[in-house]
Amino acid sequence: MERNGRSDRFALCALTLRRALRFNAQTRFALQRFQGKVSIVHYPLSIIHCQRRGVSVLRPPSERKALKPSERRFTTAARGIAIGALLIAVGNIASRVMGLVREAAISFFFGTTAQADAFTAAWTLPVTIYDLLINGAISAALVPVFSEYAERDDQELWRIVSSMINVMLFVMTCVIGLMIWQAPLVTTLLVQETASNLRPLTMQLVQMLLPSLLFMGLAGLMTAVLFAQRSFLLPAFSAAVFNIGIILGVVLLHEPLGIVSLAVGVLFGSVTQVALQVWGLRRMRYQLRLELHHPAIRRMLWLYAPVALGVAFSVCGTLIDRRLASGFPGALAMMRYATTLIQFPLGLVAAAVSMAVLPTLSRMDANNEQQAFREMLGMGLKVVILLVLPAAMGLAAIAQPVTALVFEHGEFTAQDTMITAWALLLYLPSLPAAAIDQLLIFASYARKNTLMPNLVQGAAVGIYLVTALSLVSWTQLGFLGLVLGNSAQWIGHALLMAWLVHRAVSLRGLRLGEAFGKALLASVLMALAVYAVVSVALPLLLPGVSALVQIGIAAVLGAVVYGGLSMLLRVEALGFFMLALRQKLGRKAVER
Repeated sequence: MERNGRSDRFALCALTLRRALRFNAQTRFALQRFQGKVSIVHYPLSIIHCQRRGVSVLRPPSERKALKPSERRFTTAARGIAIGALLIAVGNIASRVMGLVREAAISFFFGTTAQADAFTAAWTLPVTIYDLLINGAISAALVPVFSEYAERDDQELWRIVSSMINVMLFVMTCVIGLMIWQAPLVTTLLVQETASNLRPLTMQLVQMLLPSLLFMGLAGLMTAVLFAQRSFLLPAFSAAVFNIGIILGVVLLHEPLGIVSLAVGVLFGSVTQVALQVWGLRRMRYQLRLELHHPAIRRMLWLYAPVALGVAFSVCGTLIDRRLASGFPGALAMMRYATTLIQFPLGLVAAAVSMAVLPTLSRMDANNEQQAFREMLGMGLKVVILLVLPAAMGLAAIAQPVTALVFEHGEFTAQDTMITAWALLLYLPSLPAAAIDQLLIFASYARKNTLMPNLVQGAAVGIYLVTALSLVSWTQLGFLGLVLGNSAQWIGHALLMAWLVHRAVSLRGLRLGEAFGKALLASVLMALAVYAVVSVALPLLLPGVSALVQIGIAAVLGAVVYGGLSMLLRVEALGFFMLALRQKLGRKAVER
């Protein structure tokens, strides 16, 4: 082997080799030179990498703490979930930010007018069909089954995916044709007879929005395949490009087309979703086949059947909610705007953690690793609690400024801001419940139990109907009674799911109560500090300060206070999440 006289790296490597051989004479090393760089390669791979003078020094196994195989699998899976959740969270940040921009653009051009109400009512139909046929199937049936085949055989996976694409396209085409034909009947279900000014425009928008469903369904199926392969990047940003399409439609076409510009934007956004994810599936071998007899297809349909029941319950609740809200002028639009603010942290936290955890939980259940499944679910719940409680409390502290910042422009007035902020406050109790509930649902889906969450959905819709109808009939709350009914629905669903999941997978001993208590204490103190500064101190010190400045100060103060209190209280999930990030960043630094 040649030796370069200008470099002392070779000598350092040789010295390291001699020292290593003293530790373990049976260990085999090899000196390699590549493009003038010398490194030591150690076999077997149970090693620790250190960086010294630009040379990789590999220590013997005796200096490395051994992990049990089960511990190593859990640690690797946990790190992968943390990084997967981070990728999805970044994508969700982009999606939610674009969603806020989308709703701000709609509020700017259309405010709480009848046009905005008509679009909200019409958009209910494609969203409902998508939830019924695609969205519920992604987590309940597609990702769990695709994940199993992704571990075994790529060729078989592509056969199954091709069949599912063909089934979806056929079913969606039939449903879209039927709904366009029956648009008058659908409009009757969505809008009360007394709201005669909404009905013609709602029917027109229903017919124009439905064709986008074909591309939305295809994009959802592609998302499921990529998630099953633990490829999170492209699916995470698909919702963002969808929102960008709507924004472009309303900004560029609102003048010639009016509210119809939103339908054009939805079509453009759904097509862009598909185009974005095609790159992630570039190695897929699509086949024009329909194998309904395949065991995987039958299994997915069997798993999906209870989901369809649960979504049917949701459809009934949504139709009743929209129909009741259509009797209050501007209610549909204001409920939509308030829900958008709730969806921002919900998508950022619950969707990110849940979609990152689902493939791993599915594999753990398939391998009968019940203890690892239990611990992984517990850690996922702790991370959700860590992140969602301060989001809910923080939004409560700045409900009016954040509503004004996002929506109070153009056609959206200060009076609209006040009412929408009240709706936001009444929606907020459902935020932690919905975030925890989503992870519990996904845990049930990972265990191939899709019936239980959807029977619970029926009970939750019953809770909504009792609460909402009572408040609307016997109080003067108006449409805010419907908002409280929605909050009661989510809280009831979460409590029922927690009880049933605990019966199936004992959560005792995971210290979830301690995690919730610490996060709640830190969140309440943070919210009090933010409210005192934004609502009391700033008006006195800086009268007339803009909503943007208030939100910026609140965000910085809230993050500092909550982070400091979480470290002081030694919140376990915070330490776990930061450790996973440091390990990932450290590993990338070593690889470079």
